[in-house]
Amino acid sequence: MAATASASNPFPFPSRSAPDDTLFYAVYSLPLPTKLPAPALLASLQSLHLSLLSHLAPFLSSHLFHRDPFTLSIPADPAAPCALCASPPVPHLHGALRFGDSLPDEWLAVALLFALTRAFPDIAARAWDSDGEFLLIEAAFALPRWLDPESAPNRVFIIRGELHILPPSLFPETPSLEAALAAVHDDSIDTRAPDAVQAAIQRRIAGLPERAAENLHTARVIVPAPVAKVLKEEPCLIARAVEGFYDRDIDTMKHAARMEKFLKGPSGEEVEMVRTSVRMTRAMYAQLVQQNFQAPRGYPMPRREEGPEKWMEAELGMKIACGFEMMYQERRRQGEEGKGSTWEVYRKSLEATGCFEGLLPGSKEYNRVMEMQCNITRAPLCTQERADEFKGADLPPSDDDSWLYGGEEELNAELREREKELEEYEAAKKHRKSQKQSVSSGSKSQADHFKLAEITESMQDFVRKMSSFEGAEVPANRRDMESVDLDVNQFFKAMESVFGEGSREQAGSDDGFDRKSSSSDMDFDDSDEENDFPEELGDKDMDGSFMESYSDALNKERSSTTLEKSFACTPRTGTINEGPSNAAATDGEMTPVDVDLNLVESILNSYSSQQGLPGPASNLLGLMGVKVPPDGFGEVSGRHESAGLQNQDAHAWVAAQ
Repeated sequence: MAATASASNPFPFPSRSAPDDTLFYAVYSLPLPTKLPAPALLASLQSLHLSLLSHLAPFLSSHLFHRDPFTLSIPADPAAPCALCASPPVPHLHGALRFGDSLPDEWLAVALLFALTRAFPDIAARAWDSDGEFLLIEAAFALPRWLDPESAPNRVFIIRGELHILPPSLFPETPSLEAALAAVHDDSIDTRAPDAVQAAIQRRIAGLPERAAENLHTARVIVPAPVAKVLKEEPCLIARAVEGFYDRDIDTMKHAARMEKFLKGPSGEEVEMVRTSVRMTRAMYAQLVQQNFQAPRGYPMPRREEGPEKWMEAELGMKIACGFEMMYQERRRQGEEGKGSTWEVYRKSLEATGCFEGLLPGSKEYNRVMEMQCNITRAPLCTQERADEFKGADLPPSDDDSWLYGGEEELNAELREREKELEEYEAAKKHRKSQKQSVSSGSKSQADHFKLAEITESMQDFVRKMSSFEGAEVPANRRDMESVDLDVNQFFKAMESVFGEGSREQAGSDDGFDRKSSSSDMDFDDSDEENDFPEELGDKDMDGSFMESYSDALNKERSSTTLEKSFACTPRTGTINEGPSNAAATDGEMTPVDVDLNLVESILNSYSSQQGLPGPASNLLGLMGVKVPPDGFGEVSGRHESAGLQNQDAHAWVAAQ
């Protein structure tokens, strides 16, 4: 099972050639013994291997897996990338378990890994299959939103009986395996997965491995004596027999039609049929019972009149016997042709154990050792069977197989559990959505109460504010100011004492001035410019004709520039009086600049450019008590630019605000 590594995924999954029903797992000793010399490293791994298998031995010796047993092995070269589990050159133990149609076996293996990490706190484990990080798939409704298949490599580990996930705050990019293992081993770094994720995984492995026996089924069968002998010596071979029967094809069916190995004796005579008890997984039992299969010609079957119980025992035994025949003959053919995958695995395991140490492949001694090992392996199949040892044996009764037909309640319970997870996920999603809507509605309400005119009002207050030597002072928030009682008569008396009587007359003539809707005091109007100069200065230093000439020259100079295009201007209304100055206006005098509109647009553009971040516009408006909607300015600015409003329309729009 070769695998390739890449820069984006330093710990890739095995290649596509690996069967889809394969679980891969790896166990690491913490801290990693990377600095040990090769002999010491191998001794360390062997010691860990022995400790882990010794801990699991009581369970593994009595449990039957559907297809492959749970095993741990040492890589052939611990310092090289692993060909089995595609691990980088990091010291570890590994295993691969094909669970076939028995999904409980996959979760049983996961439970064993959790149990090992609880018993040995200084080890870490990880497990994955053809779907990738299937532990995360199981807890999909509880995962953090940042976690996906692209960000998951080298982040998910089992340590001290709990699932750990390395967050992006710790490793923004995919971490190396060495760095990831160092992080989960560091107690000062919190990598434990959330409680909801832990609960989702624990629901699948609750009670395991203690409850694993519930997935087994014991049945009485009537089989040929050689088959009964094999099952007695090697009970685990029932898995290969059921696999051979269930995956049969036209070629293997030819072996079952002849039944040369298990139905005939050494001299060609028929063997005796015996009753025995077989233990298998529930998936195996279902695969045998629910397959319609006619017994081969010459296979001894009881008459149906002898009772349904005996018929069922004989039919089930016939299917097992045919499976053994097909499995044996096919393995024999593959071994003779030298292309069997099982044979290669077996040969490599013998080499790994040192059976051929110092021997050259193909030599006489090498072949002698190989033949001896093969004879030992084939002993259960080559032993002279005796039917007498099975007669009168006290056999346990067959288990009730109502679970095969009445699993509706269990299915409904599982569906209810999934529906509950989905409801919790949808509720959390709805809660997040309502929170977003609440924030959005609050922003909209804020936008409804927001008036653009507040910007000009606050800015004018800020400019008019008399400040001290300590610096500029921001006016108080007008929304928060309490009402003030003003004695108008007393106010004007105080004004007269400062400016004189003439000021009152001028103030009285401007009673109609509305500061909130007009900015005429900041317009560049000819009449206003004349009034800006004190009367005494005009009498002593210059006359009116100079001011008119100066104003005309200034307007003419400005009209030849692009200054007007840079500002929004107020359209001129009314009639034009005659005179030298006004005559120049008819020849291209610039219209007065609308300072309010330019002020709003400038602050609007500045606020929009901040993109929600702190900046001068938001800080200044906040100090003046103007609360701006989070996205209001961006929408207003975009609407103004896309619509291409004329200055007159924009001015009216701002005034309406």
